[in-house]
Formats: sequence, C-alpha cells, structure tokens
Amino acid sequence: MEAVPPRARAYVACAVLGALACLLPLPVTPTPWWAVALLTAVYAGCRQFARRGFAGPFYPVLLAAAFLLPPPAAALVPLPGVLLARAGQRPEGLRRIWRAAQLALAVWAAARVHWALGGRDAVVGCDFPHVLVPAGAAVLAFCLMLTALDGGVLALAERVPARRAWQGLFARSLAPIAVHGLAGLMMAVLWRSPYGPVAALLVLLPMCVSGWVYAQYHREKSAHRATIRALVQAVDIKDGYTRGHSERVGQASMLIARELGMDDERVEVLRFAGILHDVGKLGVPTRLLRKDGPLTPEERRVIELHPEYGHEMVRGISFLGEARAAILHHHERLDGGGYPYGLMGSQIPESARVVAVADAFDAMTSTRSYRRARPVAAALAELERCAGTQFDPRMVTALVRALGRYGWHPAVTAQDGTPVAPPAPFRAVPGTTGATPAALGGAEDTPVVPSAAASGGGGEPVLPASYAAEDGGPGAAPGRSAGGRPEARR
Repeated sequence: MEAVPPRARAYVACAVLGALACLLPLPVTPTPWWAVALLTAVYAGCRQFARRGFAGPFYPVLLAAAFLLPPPAAALVPLPGVLLARAGQRPEGLRRIWRAAQLALAVWAAARVHWALGGRDAVVGCDFPHVLVPAGAAVLAFCLMLTALDGGVLALAERVPARRAWQGLFARSLAPIAVHGLAGLMMAVLWRSPYGPVAALLVLLPMCVSGWVYAQYHREKSAHRATIRALVQAVDIKDGYTRGHSERVGQASMLIARELGMDDERVEVLRFAGILHDVGKLGVPTRLLRKDGPLTPEERRVIELHPEYGHEMVRGISFLGEARAAILHHHERLDGGGYPYGLMGSQIPESARVVAVADAFDAMTSTRSYRRARPVAAALAELERCAGTQFDPRMVTALVRALGRYGWHPAVTAQDGTPVAPPAPFRAVPGTTGATPAALGGAEDTPVVPSAAASGGGGEPVLPASYAAEDGGPGAAPGRSAGGRPEARR
C-alpha cells in the first residue's frame, strides 16, 4: 500500500490535537465516572462484536454518551475501544489514532450542542417531545463533524479533488446516523428512568440482531458478485476480442430497466443478465472464438448454441431469477428470425428484449480489432430503424431517453483485468459514516458501493442488418467480416 502523504499525516495530527483539547477540561468537570466506565466498556465490547461480522459501528452507544455525559467525558468514551482494536490494515497505528480522534471530536460536538440546548434537563425529566429538539441537533452536529473530517482526509490522503471530496457525504450519512441517534436517545431516557442502565443496554439487543441480519445480507450479495465475476473473467480469458463488453451491456441493461420504472431488485437482476449474457461461450471451442479466418456454416451453428450453453450453466444459480431467461433468449428477434427457438413478439421474455437492445448498442459503439465503432447517435438511430422488427420499440425508446438524460459513460476494464466501476447511485449502509478512504478508514465503517461486479468478456450480438452488412456482422457475406477479421463470435 502507498505511504500516507505528509499532508495527510499533518491533518491527522491536527485532529488528534483537537481531540486532546476536547479532553483538557475533564479533570475539573463533574463527571459520573462509573457511567463513563460502563459506556466505554460497552462500546469497546460492541466494536469487538462488530469486527466478527455481526454488525456495523455502534453509534447508539456514542450518542447515548453525548446525551448523558458532559462533553469532555463523552469524548473519552470511544477512545479505548478504537485504540485497542485491531485496524486490520496498514498503517494500523495511524488508522487507530485517526479513527479515535475523529470519533472523539464528533461525540464532543454532539454533546456540546445537546447540553447547550438544554438536552440534559429534557432527558432527566423525560420531557417529550421537547427532548427531540436538542437530540436532533446533536445528531446533526455528530454527522457534520464526521463528514467534514472524512472529506478532508479524502482530499489529502486519497488526493480526491476538493470539489468532490465532500460531495454527497453528509446526505448519505445523515439517515443511518439519525436512526442510530433515535436508539441512543432511547438508551439515554431509559438510563435516567427508574429502570436504570440495565434497561438502557437492552436497546442494543435489537440493534445487534438487525446488524447481524444486514451483515448476512451483504455477505450473500458479495458472494453473488464473486460468482458473476468468476464467470465473466473466465469468458474474458477465453475470448479477448471483446474485453469489457459484458459489463457495458450490464450497464446499458440497467439504464433501460430504470427508465422503464422497474424496482431496484429487478434492475439488479437485469444488470446480472447483461453481464452474463455471453457466459455460454465457455462451452464453445476456443479455436472457433479465436479463428482468424471465415467461419463455416457448421462452425456458425456451433457458436449459435452459446445461449443454450449459458442457460444450462446458470440454471442452478437461483439468485439470477429472470436473468436466466435473458441469457437463453437474448438473440431472439421480434419478427421470429432469431435463435435459438425463433420466438416472436411477446413470446420473448421482457428481460431478453432488454438485453438484446443493450447488446446491440454496445456492439455498434465499441471499437474492435476487426471493426470500427459507430457514434452513439448513429447506433441509436439504427436501433430505432430496426425497432418493431428486430428489437422491442419500448426498450429502444427507454435506452434513447436514458442516454439523453445521463449520457453514455461505459465502464472501462483495466488491462490487468481489474474492473473500473461506472458511476452509480451510492447507498449507505445503516450504521456507517460517509467514505473513510482506504489510506486511513476502517473496513467496518466504510459504506458499500454498488460496483460493476465483474470484468470484461462477451460475444457479438445479432446486429441490425444494415450495420452488419456494412461492417461484417450477420448480414454480411457468410463467414466473413470487414478487414478479413473473424466475423461476430456469437
């Protein structure tokens, strides 16, 4: 890993000095030390619990400390748990120090705001709904401090441009931290009630259960992405002509699905369909995919079996859902002239009609060693010309509208096989802050960003007839492509 830049180290040093300044009044501040010790021990134990994959960071404990303790004492609560825990990545010492300083400053800011607005008296008196005002302001201060510090370290340690370092951090962090703030307020109110601290700590039980369920969900999603990545990388190794094609088809399929108003779960499935649409090429002899001369009719028929091969390969992967039908039927045509079964119109699954348009669009706009790329506008015009006969007009219209709104910024696969994810909506994980960078952040505090899932590989679609005839696709002379290169390895 790269060394942390000196300016980032200086930034961490400033944060540490700020945290120490927050703790300086502690000797002269009336402090319930037994409460400080209990909350400190609970937070340290929760961090160990979280590191085993059961939950995210336990902000409710820190926010309860901000609601219950004087600001200097509240700032002390996260320090032992962070400093004694393993960072897991180098440089461990700097990571621990940075995270401890960041949390100490955030908790101090929350406690300071809460006490300034009379929150302590409202909590002691269980004064609802007035207790919500100082608590809400404290949560806001906590979130602002975390995101301000995160943005600074992103700019200095990761060299993110200043105009982008803080972009979206606060908005992504506010909702999950607000939920944790409500749990922290519940802990504080129960702590001050006749039921005492034991009842307050029971609030953490449902948080632990929900955190465990959420962690299980993300582990399952990670396994899904790993499965897809392995399949597509295998295709990429076998057929290097079309590196990056599959992930771009996945991206275009996702744009079409969103434009059609499909729910997020279905959009994700269609992205998988686009990425895996050519996985059946693993069943095609490599010599055909890499053949330098024209294909014979028999060889073309072998290659045209790849949708069925792909369907057989993924039929046991339950999470793919309707993506399996898209893999089988993405070469069908509305007029019945496609393969493998010659389906017509509505007989073709909707998912397959989405992938067919995305596949043809990327094929026309991609530069290959044996064929030049067309501009996006020309490719869209060709899709519109063939809508109703070869492609579903709804899918073509959806793609045109989506590209008109967002443009086309395809994912690029690095030469070493590492995928570069396209821009995508960021979804924060409940219980996490913004985007602590790789140079300093903790893994359990980093939000999960939906990514491109896998790197390249993919075959050529059935292109629109006029384009194919011009550039050597299926409409050209049998078995021959432009420039003497092999024709589309479908």
